[in-house]
Amino acid sequence: MDAIDGLFANLSGWAKSVLPAGDLRDLLTDGIIAGVGAVVIFLPQILILFFFIGLLQDTGYMARAAFIMDRLMSKAGLHGKSFIPLLSSFACAIPGVMAARAIESPKDRLTTILVAPLMSCSARLPVYTIIIAVLIPGAFAWQKAGLILGLYLVGIFGAFAMAWLFKKTLLRSETPVFIMELPPYRLPLFKDVMLHMWERAVVFLKRAGTVIFGLSIILWGLMSYPKHDYLVPSEALKQSFAGQAGILLEPVIKPLGYDWRIGIGLIGSFAAREVFVSTMNIVFNIESDAPDTHLREAFRKATWPDGRLLFTPLTCISLMIFYVFAMQCMSTVAVVRRETNSWRWPLFQIAYMTGLAYFISLLVYQGGLW
Repeated sequence: MDAIDGLFANLSGWAKSVLPAGDLRDLLTDGIIAGVGAVVIFLPQILILFFFIGLLQDTGYMARAAFIMDRLMSKAGLHGKSFIPLLSSFACAIPGVMAARAIESPKDRLTTILVAPLMSCSARLPVYTIIIAVLIPGAFAWQKAGLILGLYLVGIFGAFAMAWLFKKTLLRSETPVFIMELPPYRLPLFKDVMLHMWERAVVFLKRAGTVIFGLSIILWGLMSYPKHDYLVPSEALKQSFAGQAGILLEPVIKPLGYDWRIGIGLIGSFAAREVFVSTMNIVFNIESDAPDTHLREAFRKATWPDGRLLFTPLTCISLMIFYVFAMQCMSTVAVVRRETNSWRWPLFQIAYMTGLAYFISLLVYQGGLW
């Protein structure tokens, strides 16, 4: 991660040295390089996650895990075969949603699709990691890992609770008998595991090179225009199109502990969760007089207008909880639309997950203040 960080820092420095001052240079350094680099830096962590998932799949353990989990999952109204789609969703909800095709019962399949995005996918890791670095900067690695594990468990519990609720209300049906053929155990092939990692890395980098690249340009434009060169950077950002959108949203999100700058990040990350990091990197680079300041340091120094710290421990926890439950991935929405052959269910999914994220984050923040 340090090597990737250094690479993008050198690239930004080179661009500044060869290009004259102006909008093009600012777009390249503060928009594209800062935005894409803020996400690509998490590639090593993503690869570690996919390495271990690849091991589980290649040993033949996945089918046995589904068989073992059937009794537990039936308590939430889920089918044993739902285990594999839900486990796949830890990597990405898209293959998880597509894997639900193996479930014969239409209502069980739909229930699995509706709760699959609640499993903490790899796109949430950049958000968790940067906020945990602000929340407990001096903690040991095992303490930070424990907090991430806690967030994963919150997502799992939320998925089971919502599945139980759906099976008792909207999608009421009897859980069918679970029958499955178990493949033999085998030693994982290193080549296959590496291939799985490579494929997922390519998907991740394509997203960084297309979706995040494009959004970085759009966000930079929205945060740079209309031009107010006579204002200090923070005021110029506030007067920009993106700043005004964040200010409009602030009364809604202020009860959660968020200000208009976090609001810009929430708006941007509706396209993809990891865009929150690149959006915040652009926001604080534009606002800061020292563009090379690390994002976590900018978070620690960020304040409300009255001087109070913005990213207090309570705000950090509220924000992580929001990202555990929020449906912020347009790619997943598109796949759910394709799998259900209707806009009804993806729109319902966006509504219930956003509402759930807001309500639980509100309870966490206001309960913490109380």
